[in-house]
Amino acid sequence: MRTTRTTIGAAIRLADRVLLAPGRRQARLNAWTAVCENRRHAAERTAAPVGPRPRAGQ
Repeated sequence: MRTTRTTIGAAIRLADRVLLAPGRRQARLNAWTAVCENRRHAAERTAAPVGPRPRAGQ
């Protein structure tokens, strides 16, 4: 009985890897794109000129 569970579990894990691998790959690519974009925005913020802030009401 134990070998049947192992075989079914292995089959489920294999199906999971085969069917969901493209989605996981896309998720990793999306995450990396977001990281790169955040770094670019941070670099732009640090490179922005710092001047006097306008006062409220003016």
